[in-house]
Amino acid sequence: MSDNTRNDNPNEPRPSAPATFNNWERDTLERLVFATVREQRAARRWGIFFKLSFLVLAFFSIWAYFDFNFGTSDIESLGRHTALIEIEGSIDEEGSGAADTVIPSLNKAFSDAGSAAVVLRINSPGGSPVQAGIIVDEIQRLKRGYPNKPLYVVVDEICASGGYYIASAGDKIFVNKASIVGSVGVLMDGFGFTGLMDKLGVERRLLTAGENKGFLDPFSPQSDKQKQHALSMLNEIHEQFIAVVRAGRGKRLKENPEIFSGLYWTGAKAVEMGLADGFGTVDTVARDVVKAEDIIDYTAHEGLPERVLKKFGASVGAGAVKSVYRGAVPSLR
Repeated sequence: MSDNTRNDNPNEPRPSAPATFNNWERDTLERLVFATVREQRAARRWGIFFKLSFLVLAFFSIWAYFDFNFGTSDIESLGRHTALIEIEGSIDEEGSGAADTVIPSLNKAFSDAGSAAVVLRINSPGGSPVQAGIIVDEIQRLKRGYPNKPLYVVVDEICASGGYYIASAGDKIFVNKASIVGSVGVLMDGFGFTGLMDKLGVERRLLTAGENKGFLDPFSPQSDKQKQHALSMLNEIHEQFIAVVRAGRGKRLKENPEIFSGLYWTGAKAVEMGLADGFGTVDTVARDVVKAEDIIDYTAHEGLPERVLKKFGASVGAGAVKSVYRGAVPSLR
């Protein structure tokens, strides 16, 4: 029989499939298995991500709720007490010295039936005359609305310029003998780089529509006209400051040529000059003056979400822009 003759015997074993066919099946199966595993892993990762996101959101929501409401429930549950509001740091459009922060606290403290008096604790070197003026206007309005509820100021380390602008609206000011008090003045500071630019051969190309649009530009020469205009604005704000101090302190103020010159003094000297009324702390004022030793803090404190955002740099950009903008703004400091 020839080698090419077909073998029709069914009992005789057939030759096995080529090795390449078996490898193809195995490779395809492995790819399917690995793809399934990857999909399962991805699904687990996304599931974990969404669960963690939900937990974080729930945590912040619960924290914000209690951060906003816990103080209110405490205040409502107590009887007669001394209301405390703290201003720490610069009088600025942000922070504890901002009008948007202080005014809601003032309103809550004055309107609470259990508060016998409001104590404003100030530790500030000064800041914005606008923010200080807004706070003073609100204090005066609240004092008219609640004539039987006094507002006392307690000075910590320093109460100067814009800080004293606010303090002068209080019924009485208490200091420590070594506190720094006063600085009734206004300033506007900046830098001029024209001389340096000339030495470096740098040309300033500033185009304006309006003769004074480049007012106080640090890279352009300062004209006498612009300087006089700036001084006129500062003097006007200074007069506003003086008027608030005189109205607040009245006949207690022992005026002399230096009292509104921008100088500041120790707390002991401030009492002698009538810039302050006596020595005391928040505790002694609550105990001895208000006669209500229980002290409730009405200060609007920054919540955890804001602190976390700032920690991770959410406000860096705004701070950079603001630092540039502040260059030529009048300041009570």
